[in-house]
Amino acid sequence: MPMAMRIHRTGGPEVFVADEVPVGAPGPGQVRLRHGACGINFLDTYLRSGQYPLRQPLPCILGGEGAGTVLELGAGVSDLKVGDRVVYSGQQGSYCEERLARADRVSRIPDGMSETEAAAIFNKGMTAEYLIRRAYPVQPGDAILVHAAAGAVGLVLCQWAKRLGATVLGTVSTEAKAKLARDNGCDHAIFYTHEDFAQRAREITNGAGVAAVYDSVGKDTFLRSLDALRPRGYLVCFGEASGPAPMVDPRTLMDKGSLFLTRASLLHYAAKDDDYRAASRALFDAIAKGWIKIRLNQTYRLADVAQAHRDIEARRTTGSSVLLP
Repeated sequence: MPMAMRIHRTGGPEVFVADEVPVGAPGPGQVRLRHGACGINFLDTYLRSGQYPLRQPLPCILGGEGAGTVLELGAGVSDLKVGDRVVYSGQQGSYCEERLARADRVSRIPDGMSETEAAAIFNKGMTAEYLIRRAYPVQPGDAILVHAAAGAVGLVLCQWAKRLGATVLGTVSTEAKAKLARDNGCDHAIFYTHEDFAQRAREITNGAGVAAVYDSVGKDTFLRSLDALRPRGYLVCFGEASGPAPMVDPRTLMDKGSLFLTRASLLHYAAKDDDYRAASRALFDAIAKGWIKIRLNQTYRLADVAQAHRDIEARRTTGSSVLLP
């Protein structure tokens, strides 16, 4: 029977338990997949800890992204075949060897890309796509600030935004992470551990401020992110690695330059099938053009998911991480 890493209660990384979980035959519109790799997202740590509400009853399987091979087709699935290699995002329950998945929400993996690479880039790349092409569409000549620039999404944002003609500023904690960010399109690395990133952003932009800040950190960076923006700039929040951001009075946005604020999620930007498919195509096209290099820097066995969560929460990782069943 296939193995899955489940949680029976919320809490620290120690709550993961290896369970044998029956998968069953796919229903109408579903496929059965055997995972080659499972993606890991910071969101998974929010769900595991209880910071975010779980989307299914306990015990449950976390993880919303993965890549693998189609083993079986459900009724009505005509655009896939057994043996196809596919990748998906936004379907909870990926920390497992096998699973059922919605056939209309998987994408074929391009030739030349491994399942491990696909699992490493798909969710992060889809996130980067909506952030810089739709939440705030980056324009040539824009200066933007990317928090956690050496992280999984940060590296994709830096690469893609640079190709769109932006000047990219990125916050990092170490020289090693600064080098990684610079090697991936970041023009100016800012050490948030001992530099005021808002002040540095204004210095780099000759006092103007940046067009947009992409903030996955939350509490520790939120207020100073507002100060880094130019008038009518955009603060695009998409994560809470340091905890939830503080409440803000709308008048504050006016006082700081009629700013725009959004708390964005891939869940909503990919809710419509057409948007999901368009984002997938845009990502694979950007990879094919050489705009985005896949930075898979950590791999873990599926059974070692607890250690993966510890490393992510301790900010010991760079780029993407995956689990190998």
